[in-house]
Amino acid sequence: MCGALTKYLHGAGHDLRVFTPLYSAIDRAAIEAQSVAGLQDVPLEIGPHRYRYSVLSARVAGSNAAVHFIDCPALYARASIYTTDPDEHLRFIALTRAALECCQRMAFSPQILHAHDWHAAFAPLYLKVAYDWDALFKRTRSVLTIHNIGYQGVFTASAVADLGLGAHTGRLHQDDLRAGHINALKHGIMYADAITTVSPTYAAEICTAQYGMGLQDVLRARGAALSGILNGVDYEEWDPRHDRFLPRRYDAAHLEIKAALKQEFLARCSLTLGARAPLVGFVSRMAAQKGFDITFDALPRALLERDFALVGLGSGEARYEEFFASLQQRFPGRVLFHRGYSDELAHWIEAVSDVFLMPSLYEPCGLNQMYSLRYGTVPLVRRTGGLADTVQHYDRATRRGTGIVFDDFSAAAFAQALAHALKLYGQPDHWRALVANGMRQDFSWTRQGGMYVDLYERLARSATAA
Repeated sequence: MCGALTKYLHGAGHDLRVFTPLYSAIDRAAIEAQSVAGLQDVPLEIGPHRYRYSVLSARVAGSNAAVHFIDCPALYARASIYTTDPDEHLRFIALTRAALECCQRMAFSPQILHAHDWHAAFAPLYLKVAYDWDALFKRTRSVLTIHNIGYQGVFTASAVADLGLGAHTGRLHQDDLRAGHINALKHGIMYADAITTVSPTYAAEICTAQYGMGLQDVLRARGAALSGILNGVDYEEWDPRHDRFLPRRYDAAHLEIKAALKQEFLARCSLTLGARAPLVGFVSRMAAQKGFDITFDALPRALLERDFALVGLGSGEARYEEFFASLQQRFPGRVLFHRGYSDELAHWIEAVSDVFLMPSLYEPCGLNQMYSLRYGTVPLVRRTGGLADTVQHYDRATRRGTGIVFDDFSAAAFAQALAHALKLYGQPDHWRALVANGMRQDFSWTRQGGMYVDLYERLARSATAA
């Protein structure tokens, strides 16, 4: 989302600086990273800690927009992007402080500081108490985007000095301090001038006890400061008309190419499937959020009773990986599961599947359902978060709707939805209408990016009025 929004904003003529860590997994040569003059071997002090960092820049793929990488090996040269190391909170406090101090060194006065998730959630507070002396930030207003409220950046209150707030520690949530912890995301919610989530429905959901994960009260207290802006899709990357991973491209008028690609894929993967039977696919993180628990009974039973094949791609919790690996062993030639991630295979699964599974327990936005719609692949989703905002259940009477939608988070509801999808696939007139409806949907950043610009402009006007 951040990469696509960056491309949109730069293409629309806005001046922006994007900061992210230079993780060890990033190939500097491949991205043609260049040192930024005046930002080399820069000292950074955070409470009792002392670091030195340099800044490199590179271009976002498919754009001239620049991204600035904070190169601090002491913090980011680790085996994985995220860790369970005791200084995990410091890694992102450092990113936040470095980004603000880079603006100072660049003499770049931002109208908007846009922070994402808990990792940058202290930025609004820092603007108010640590950098309020600098006229550079006098009119800067802050936006916090919550991509997934399940990740909050909680660390021990004994590390309060790591924030470097000095006399301003009183601005921290005092009940949390007394309880022995500090919640990064909560402080972003408390102090950001505006808070967004990645879909309107998710914005409403996280204000409830069911989905708020302990932050519902502080979110409700912010009232109108919270809104939901649906994520957009980068159609330069995800569109069957010019997908770089497909040997032949197609659109809504040439679905025979999609059918031919499906047969090629089945042959290549040694999957056997009846000529008029559907291929069901998924690409996902293997986590409880994604709802695979309710497939444990339904998928084996459906594979025994109905003619379809299943192809999946994902990694994560062992119990989910083991379930799909066992399905492959139990149904050879009917199930293919690839543990891990492959960009090429992800594109193929979107292109050749007939049905795409997203039975999420909760889903802030989701992108694969929007990819699926563009590829003529019918999404089967639970009505939650961004899935509710992007997929409408197909109505046979009106021939309106873009997917198969179920409500209850239960094995029975999922089984019923899957059975309905498989039955509908056997009714070509309805299936063609359903696919055509989906392929007409437009979730491009042209629309969604404009909503962020509208928000930025409202905040900038409020700063001028003040």
